Amino acid sequence: MTFINPKTDFAFKKIFGSADSKDILISFLNALLYEGNPTIEDLEIIDPYLQPTIPALKDTFLDVKAKITGNKIVIIEMQVLNVVAFDKRVVFNAAKTFATQLKSGEGYSRLNSVIALTITDFQMFPQRNKVISRFTFADMQDLFIYPERSLELVFVELPNFQKELNELNTLTDKWIYFMKQTSNLDSVPEKMDEVVAIQKAFRIANQANLTLAELETIEKQQMFLEDQQGAILKGIEQGLEQGLEQGLEQGKQEGEIGLIVRLLERRIGAIAPELQTRLRQLSSGELEALADAVLTFTDVSNLTAWLQDNTQS
Repeated sequence: MTFINPKTDFAFKKIFGSADSKDILISFLNALLYEGNPTIEDLEIIDPYLQPTIPALKDTFLDVKAKITGNKIVIIEMQVLNVVAFDKRVVFNAAKTFATQLKSGEGYSRLNSVIALTITDFQMFPQRNKVISRFTFADMQDLFIYPERSLELVFVELPNFQKELNELNTLTDKWIYFMKQTSNLDSVPEKMDEVVAIQKAFRIANQANLTLAELETIEKQQMFLEDQQGAILKGIEQGLEQGLEQGLEQGKQEGEIGLIVRLLERRIGAIAPELQTRLRQLSSGELEALADAVLTFTDVSNLTAWLQDNTQS
């Protein structure tokens, strides 16, 4: 058997965010948020697109969004690349999800707590070397937790998980192993097949059960990630050779521009020289925003409209 990589955007959403994934997502969230305890008994998978209530506010595209037991909202993002200002993006998405719950005239008592679950394929906090980290508001001196835990940030750093198959004892272990190793497996491990939700997740991840269109989408996303990883590494190498921090940042940004151009060409065809010139004038923040929006484009008019709406020039 060959399994799709659950760390890619399409695969993650198909496994955890589809209409048939409710039981899978319950098991997954109980494992990562509640140490495997059956705290979440039911949930509702909802549209992960956060449309801004204020026209000038940035659009947000999440991987999965759900309302769980206790009327909490969980937003989930799988991130393979450590892009510029990613830490700020996590906070922005959580705060925006919390703030945009209310309509005009509604009281603050209607606000539900928000948990932002972020799974990274890189070390988010290298100095900690922990697999799972949880953050909320606390006093900076004695770490007293703010009574109203309206916002929680939970990070799962896959590189820090080093357990082998025979060491998987908990539901948490098994789900993290699934995220990290599924694309390297050729069969469902017996130890993981014991969990019905994981067994079902493997069935969805089996390439034999996908359509040609789905396989093509996954292949394009995997190629994009590999291109982007290669470009970032190239930028880092160039910066190290120059021995300048400025060279490192510049090389990384040039690589990001090249990657976005290649992705756009795969999505909407050849990019005219004048549009490429405009892309090279974008700031790091604008490039990050464009990278979020690229996969929604269907033709060149989407790109020109985005540039008109989201850039100064």
